[in-house]
Amino acid sequence: MSKWDEVPLGDLMTLDVNTVEVDPAQTYDIVGVLNRGRGLLYREPMAGSATAYKTLNRVGQSQIVYSRLKAFEGAITVAPADLHEVYASQEFPTFTCGPSLLPDYFRILTTTKSLWSTLQSLSTGMGGRRERVKPKDFLTISIALPSLEQQRRIVHVVDTVDKQVEILEKETDSLRRVLRSHRAAVMESPDIAPIRADEAFSILMGRQRSPKRANGPHMTNYLRSANVGNGKLNLSDVLQMDFDPSERERFCLQSGDILVSEGSASEKAVGMAAMWRDELPGPVCFQNTLLRYRAVAGVSIPSFVNHWCKWAYESGLYREVASGTNIKHIGSTRAAAMPARIPDLAAQEMATKLLDAIEVTVEAGQNELSSLRSVRLGILSALLSRQIEVDIMLDRFLEEKAA
Repeated sequence: MSKWDEVPLGDLMTLDVNTVEVDPAQTYDIVGVLNRGRGLLYREPMAGSATAYKTLNRVGQSQIVYSRLKAFEGAITVAPADLHEVYASQEFPTFTCGPSLLPDYFRILTTTKSLWSTLQSLSTGMGGRRERVKPKDFLTISIALPSLEQQRRIVHVVDTVDKQVEILEKETDSLRRVLRSHRAAVMESPDIAPIRADEAFSILMGRQRSPKRANGPHMTNYLRSANVGNGKLNLSDVLQMDFDPSERERFCLQSGDILVSEGSASEKAVGMAAMWRDELPGPVCFQNTLLRYRAVAGVSIPSFVNHWCKWAYESGLYREVASGTNIKHIGSTRAAAMPARIPDLAAQEMATKLLDAIEVTVEAGQNELSSLRSVRLGILSALLSRQIEVDIMLDRFLEEKAA
């Protein structure tokens, strides 16, 4: 295989900024750039009279655009070929591809970690003190340049995968909306009078972490807020501290318990819930950054508690009761007083069988989507590194798709 030449972007594209003066009487459709090469961010239209900007940059069709301030996060993309008239601040320089570089090919490069890392290296400093990536520095970046015909073939291969990803994303999102709708219908039934949550569930806040518990005779695995995601547990980083035998008995998790993130600096994370299913050998306890919900015999069943906690997160109920300035906390007292509409046990069984079935389908779609994204990454890596020829990769993928 012949090696592709390394060519600086300055030889392949030109800085092409179309600056317009802001007219107070006009309204402008404003865009930003999402990180990790995920495309344009379409913001609310802005009245010219509502901004201090004297000028704006118009983003043209098929132009490369990046955020000078957020370039280190991979905030770079290529505008769609059918883009309508949109504008960005002066922090978003635009470039036009020359005859040797297809915009669609460069769009693919904007989704690669190698380009993000290069942009990060050009943007020094930390946080708000991080320097901007200047256009002249951006144009010094070199890329391996295939021929135009090879670029077209690579675009075709990756677009074929991307279309499958898009279809699966839409299907999974649709199923997720169905799940939330059914869950809300069960939990918000007007035919059932609300009771206090602590009448339906056994709610307990975990034990506080302290330096003196960092070592001791009864070191025990414990979970904390960082281990609980939206419907999933992340057990890749489980810590230990000393729980004496009585504490182990009080705070030990049982299969079917639901763990809820009690507080977080990120409002989005407050109330995230996931079920514990004895994924680790016991005993496993939990910290006071979590609330543990457990079914009450004769009143509730674990699967219903699971869906109720997820509904309380999805509906925003947990965030409504949480308090605090920088870090929002639900608190055990407020959690206990939350209203809950609890059907009888037979109705809980019937409702959660359907909810569980939909949830399993959603999870299968998410897993398939994750696998397909990994396939895309592998295909793109193989194509750009020339580990496999474009034609061979295209034939192989189309054969797998047909099968």
